[in-house]
Amino acid sequence: MHFVEKEPTQKRIDLSEKLKSNKILRVPGAFNPLTAKLIEEIGYDAVYVSGGVMANDLGFPDIGLTTLQDVSTRSYLISRVTNLPTIVDIDTGFKSCKETIETFEEFGISAVHLEDQIERKRCGHLDNKELISTEAMIKKIKECVSARKDKNFKIIARSDAKSVEGIDKMIERCKAYIDAGAEIVFPEALHDEKDFEKVRKELSCYLLANMTEFGKSKLFNYKELEQFGYNIVIYPVTTQRLAMKNVEDGLRDIYASGHQNNIIDKMQTRKRL
Repeated sequence: MHFVEKEPTQKRIDLSEKLKSNKILRVPGAFNPLTAKLIEEIGYDAVYVSGGVMANDLGFPDIGLTTLQDVSTRSYLISRVTNLPTIVDIDTGFKSCKETIETFEEFGISAVHLEDQIERKRCGHLDNKELISTEAMIKKIKECVSARKDKNFKIIARSDAKSVEGIDKMIERCKAYIDAGAEIVFPEALHDEKDFEKVRKELSCYLLANMTEFGKSKLFNYKELEQFGYNIVIYPVTTQRLAMKNVEDGLRDIYASGHQNNIIDKMQTRKRL
């Protein structure tokens, strides 16, 4: 069923072309199809599907409990309602990187990112993370690259090594990931200007910055990140946090007052929704 004008192949071409520009791509997370449509309407460059958001939505902690079916189905439902490219967090690749890439490519996704944590991973902005070896991650990346059919389907390598091994070791890992075939690197949980600038200086590939709230990274303006030389900025949990805060406040108000009259202005209208 076709909901939008652009086919998945064109969306992937669009992402490739956007990355070649000198402008940073602004990519909010979508937790459902309606949010994805809003992201496109407002004028953002792509849509992101966060593993943490998926876990939250299912009532799980972000420790690798979601399945390929959970994430791929939600990603498909999101990507099919927007003309924008969709970038998906595939955590550690699930059970088989080959099957994972084949599934997401078939479902119309434009890019995925894979991380170098152990299978029972943790949110990237939490402590006590454990990593797989560089060699094991290289093997996963090569499996992902070999599995894709469309060369414009992007493989993004995320490294969580900064808080485990230090920034220099993380950069070494990222260089190896690029050599293995990753076209974009996602250095997770960088702290400040020095970290972001150091990574940019050391790596020659496209770079993704994560501006998640309540984490380890300073929240930069996208223009600052563009000046640092980053190519993509994601806001992975922002829309879910906004939605849940508004729902929580509204439910508490109705519980206390017995009616919705105080919060009608906080709602989308029947026509708008």
